[in-house]
Amino acid sequence: MRQEWLDAVRGETGAPDPREMNPLQMAYIGDTVHDLYVRSILLSRGMPVGKMHRQAVRMVSAAAQARMLEAITPELTQEEADVARRGRNAQAKHAAPKHADPADYAHATALEALWGYLYVTGQTKRLSALISMALARTEDIWLKRS
Repeated sequence: MRQEWLDAVRGETGAPDPREMNPLQMAYIGDTVHDLYVRSILLSRGMPVGKMHRQAVRMVSAAAQARMLEAITPELTQEEADVARRGRNAQAKHAAPKHADPADYAHATALEALWGYLYVTGQTKRLSALISMALARTEDIWLKRS
């Protein structure tokens, strides 16, 4: 079903093969995928909305995403590592936000590119497994500030 949907979307929009997409395009969709997973996890914890929002902001920060990528890098396949590397090396037409370290921002872009790639290629089980692993391995970092 998922692949049929992707094929239909590609047919209607003329989207390129995901393996040929610009890493910043993959990061664009990956940012939303990351945010959705984080918010879904927080929602399942039954927290008040204000607390969920504050926690989500910490979990989607460039610094947190950089740590998440670091935590899962040994588990990545060669193909996944290549996508992340392309995302990290991508040159955005804007500088990192003032509050973000440029290196963290580059690594966050790498993680988002990986999430985007896995999502658009329909590898949702792998995506879910890696996001769960990344969050579990970094939970101590972002829970400290709760």
